[in-house]
Amino acid sequence: MMDEAQEDLLEHEDISQKPLSPPYNIPPLRSTRLHIQRSNVCSRAYFVVVMVFFHVYILNVIALLLYVHYNNGPGDLVSGDGASPAPVINTDRRLPQPAPSGRELHVEEYSQSFSLHRMEGIRVGHVQHVSVVPDRTHEMRTLSLKPLLFEIPGFLSEEECRVVVQLAQLKGLMDSQAATPSQDQTQLNQPLLSLSTEEVFSLLDLNQDGFLQKQEIVSHSRSRDGTWLSPDNLRQILTGLEASPTGILTLGEFRRIYDVSQRPRQQRSGSLHSHFKQRNRHTWLFQGLGSHRVLQTLRKRVIALTRLPSALLELSEPLQVSRYEHGDFTNAHYDSSSPQSETTCAHTRLAGNTSALTEVSCRYLTVLFYLSSVEDGGESTFPVADNRTYNEQALVQDGVDLTDTQQACGKGNLRLTPTAGTALLWYNHLSDGRGWMGELDEYSLHGDCPVKRGVKWVANSWVNVDPDHQQQARYQRLVAQRHQAKSGMDEHYQSLSHSDLHLDL
Repeated sequence: MMDEAQEDLLEHEDISQKPLSPPYNIPPLRSTRLHIQRSNVCSRAYFVVVMVFFHVYILNVIALLLYVHYNNGPGDLVSGDGASPAPVINTDRRLPQPAPSGRELHVEEYSQSFSLHRMEGIRVGHVQHVSVVPDRTHEMRTLSLKPLLFEIPGFLSEEECRVVVQLAQLKGLMDSQAATPSQDQTQLNQPLLSLSTEEVFSLLDLNQDGFLQKQEIVSHSRSRDGTWLSPDNLRQILTGLEASPTGILTLGEFRRIYDVSQRPRQQRSGSLHSHFKQRNRHTWLFQGLGSHRVLQTLRKRVIALTRLPSALLELSEPLQVSRYEHGDFTNAHYDSSSPQSETTCAHTRLAGNTSALTEVSCRYLTVLFYLSSVEDGGESTFPVADNRTYNEQALVQDGVDLTDTQQACGKGNLRLTPTAGTALLWYNHLSDGRGWMGELDEYSLHGDCPVKRGVKWVANSWVNVDPDHQQQARYQRLVAQRHQAKSGMDEHYQSLSHSDLHLDL
């Protein structure tokens, strides 16, 4: 068998080495065809590798573009060409940064990109777990969706509530500006000076040419002298001037407008809204560097809860602490204001509109802390919470105005009993859909029912935001620059010895 196999192998080799005639030259043709097949296989593999690398490159480019897009938001407010870049929406997962110390504050920290985080309510009764202190979580329950309102029990300890109350008492409390429904309220609504229409016209006519121009009215509004003209009067006069075809007002035209502006608000607009009234005592507590540790801790918790940039809270209003005794109340009101062309936010007035008639409060959200429990009364009421629709006329039921908490506190849609240590959080504004503050949420109307027995202590922490995100950034940069200049001066004087400083003085 082996011999036969070797013979067949030798015969095969002889045949393969023997030259064949052209008609039978088949093996070379087969060799050429196999060579072509190997070439096709190599080309196909090379094509697949190239396409894989090409797709990976395209995916990397797309990922880079998405990263750049979602990391440039309304905080980068002023670009080189003056256009505002696309706002950030998906920055809700960013962890809050600790507040910078006085020596670490830089301009870049106040001009970085950010959007306004807004928590989801999901549904009424939904419970979320939030972490605002180490090694502990709090339950946050959704109380309403219109406005977006949450309740966080146990946000403050009894000791922390006691310290805040004591600090407020030590600082001293003052009566609220809005008077109670008595003769004091009538006196408050009257100007301190009694002037005729002609005298008012003459005082507004700065150049005494017999005509009123817009700049003259605006100049008076910036003087902040409200002893004889209220902001509401000024707004009515300015509206009438802008409606004039000539852009100026004569004495006769001014008389007609001024007489209308002097009428009570109910007669002018037919609105059934009562004038805002409240009776309580309050004070303001600073929460920055150098303040009590409890106050600084409280602000850090608000930063962690709201997940907003610490710069916003640092530049917001101080903590307001209010005391309600027997019979004290607050009528239903809004904590913030609707953005209008003739108004500017009070907290950004340094970089605000110089031609604005009035300064208003611009508060993105409110965090209210109950510092004590109340034996009877003193509930927080949200009259129109979760109504299907909002209509000012619907605020009157059976002839009773729901904003009057003294008469209609029990008729509101939502009432909350004060419990020491509990915090409430609600958004005063809707979202503009681009990660910034939008229109005023009309459902955020709220007030305080009269205290019937006991004493009610509450604290309000407001986060001030300008609806114009570019103006908000200008203000923050301006404050940071001033802070930087002040820090430089402090370092200069600290570097001087006592003897050198004495000589300089």
